[in-house]
Amino acid sequence: MRFVPFIAIVSALAASSCISADVIVLKNGNRIVGMNVTEDGGRVTYQTSAGQLSIPKAIVARIERDGFSSSLADGAAIAPPVSAPQIEPAVGYEEIAQKAVHGGAVDYAYIESLESGARTGAANAINKVAAAHYAAAQFFLATGDSESAIEQYQQGLEFAPSNFGLLMNLAVLYLRQSQFTQALNPLQQARTVSPDSADVYKLMGWAYYGADKTGEAIEAWKQAVKLRADPDVVEALKKAERDQALESSYREGETAHFDLKYYGGAAPELARGILSALENDYNDLQSQLDYTPPEQIAVILYTGQAFADITRAPSWVGALNDGRIRIPVEGLTSVTPELARELKHELTHSFVGQKTHYRAPTWLQEGIAQWMEGRRSTSDAAFLVDAAKKGALPSLGALDGSWIQFGDENASVAYAWSLAVIESIIDRGGIGDVNRLLDAMASAPSPQDAVQQSLRMSYGELQQQAIDYLNHAYLGN
Repeated sequence: MRFVPFIAIVSALAASSCISADVIVLKNGNRIVGMNVTEDGGRVTYQTSAGQLSIPKAIVARIERDGFSSSLADGAAIAPPVSAPQIEPAVGYEEIAQKAVHGGAVDYAYIESLESGARTGAANAINKVAAAHYAAAQFFLATGDSESAIEQYQQGLEFAPSNFGLLMNLAVLYLRQSQFTQALNPLQQARTVSPDSADVYKLMGWAYYGADKTGEAIEAWKQAVKLRADPDVVEALKKAERDQALESSYREGETAHFDLKYYGGAAPELARGILSALENDYNDLQSQLDYTPPEQIAVILYTGQAFADITRAPSWVGALNDGRIRIPVEGLTSVTPELARELKHELTHSFVGQKTHYRAPTWLQEGIAQWMEGRRSTSDAAFLVDAAKKGALPSLGALDGSWIQFGDENASVAYAWSLAVIESIIDRGGIGDVNRLLDAMASAPSPQDAVQQSLRMSYGELQQQAIDYLNHAYLGN
């Protein structure tokens, strides 16, 4: 049985809203709640309690009105795993933002002049420099440059270490990059600034959960629920409590890159063999995908029933990666060839997910994971080519999102087709093309944009390339 599509470990924070409010979804994943949202030329204008504000239309993915969505781009950006809560900008922010970012670039001279004023310690000057660095960070996020955005938030915090907006947005970027421990630093500071913020505790829960500190995550989410009803937090809390209850009697093992838990009935030799196999796979993926995960990866080994109880996954799912690698191993005493393949498959999901900040579409995730585990299209080529002739293959766009609703047959076709597409990319340009595609996925507004930027082709052209490859490589045509 193959792996279910990668499921992000966190869900977007929903900003509080009122009945007639609209939601502006930015290309970087942030959400702005406003009243009377309008489009005027190159800007989107909206009303808030701070008055009328506007932002460049170029950084907007879509506008959601009363539950409906209207796109402002060819493809909406894939929602990131977490987002900062909407924080009302200070009075005068729009004017500062326009001076800090204009002409498609950051005005560093202007920001430096504000920094000089802030060194006097005047509160107004400090607020201005914080606003300027925030605006610069938002600009870099809109262009997909997360590292520069982090630098801007950090520089702003040097002058305004208690600025809640800077702290929360910096924490979100760390979480997107799976730097869970690093994210706790600004979150702990944000908690001292706003001790009754449900959003702080919500993000702290995800940071602890990602760092495999389930007990701390539970406590943070309990506090979040006390402060504000939130169905996302309630669901996350239930799952974490199931994890904690089930794993309380589990044994543990650890290496430099993995934190392993396994049920008491599993042989210690199996756990050691799995850790050894994972370390070998880690080194290989690190080299091939040109990426190193910043923190240990959690791995949990289950009995068959425990796996079903904890994951609530469809029956066709053989293993799961939801931030933790979860694998049923009941009855095994050593690492079999099939288990070895599943381990590398799941670990690939961790690498690809983290490298792309969880923005990779499912077909890309599953195609790379299968290729890395050693699967090839030998037995599926004829079927896929025939299905293509009949117009029966799903488009890649239809395979961007979750496959969790697929039945066995549809899932089988989706996996085979995704693998063929990745094979064709590697055949044409090697693993380097895959890495360029992954890098583009981390910042492009949509998967289609990432394919166009990195491979210089559309989804349709990529699909045709895959069919041509199957014909040539396997069918001799």
